[in-house]
Amino acid sequence: MLTDAIKTYQQRVDKVLRQHLHNLDDAAPTLKAAMTHGALLGGKRIRPFLVYSVGNLLNVPITTLDNLAAAIECVHAYSLIHDDLPAMDDDCLRRGQPTVHIAFDEASAILAGDALQTLAFDIISTPIDGLSPKQQLAIVKSLAKASGYQGMCGGQAIDLSATNQRIELARLTELHNKKTGALISCAVEMALIAADASKSDYAALMGYAHHVGLAFQVQDDILDIIASTEELGKPQGSDEQSNKSTFPQLLGLEGAKQTSQQLVDDALSELTKLPYNSQLIADFARYIIVRRI
Repeated sequence: MLTDAIKTYQQRVDKVLRQHLHNLDDAAPTLKAAMTHGALLGGKRIRPFLVYSVGNLLNVPITTLDNLAAAIECVHAYSLIHDDLPAMDDDCLRRGQPTVHIAFDEASAILAGDALQTLAFDIISTPIDGLSPKQQLAIVKSLAKASGYQGMCGGQAIDLSATNQRIELARLTELHNKKTGALISCAVEMALIAADASKSDYAALMGYAHHVGLAFQVQDDILDIIASTEELGKPQGSDEQSNKSTFPQLLGLEGAKQTSQQLVDDALSELTKLPYNSQLIADFARYIIVRRI
């Protein structure tokens, strides 16, 4: 069921993304091609999956969720394009394919990331059936906060400043709660806002998202050690080569695995507070720590 749902939502958001990219005029064809390459490079579309699955759990029409899912994936795609640049992580592969600055050039990659980020806000500030202006404004604010200084960009800045240093576990956790966790939590929050969810549902599902987001990053750190380049779709061992602090480095490989399992257990505990059948997102939490990509 989980595999089918991930595939279904992946195909759905890719269709929405293609349409938004197709609708752009052809005034800057290289930029448009670079944006398309970066946005449609593949991947399981984890953040859109959470928008769709949590929204469905709360009875939000799927057509209302489409643009929310597309917007958050635009932000995620932009972040990957910029992360791969020589000034950041300097990676030449992403999901087994050339990164945008390799397939095109650095300037095109920078502009493609910038344009995908702004496309995200264009998408969610355009009227969406089923959402009030107040809801859309709250969704815009959620995505902006998760993407910027208080979220993903702030986390990336901490990550860069911590390179070639050994940092404390609390600082590493803060880093990844921002860099990875903020956008994952935002995916859930967007669905909650669209559903006009109750305070109790909001608290439980945001607690779930917080634990899942950190578990996702811990597992990423583990996979950087145990998975192959072919499985990862990017160079294996890149974190170690870049001399970055990771959860396995601080806790040991087994300690990191225990931490990821505890985070999933905590996420599942939050779901027991809900009066709904949350089996799909429970299965997703378990999948986080058994995945190989």
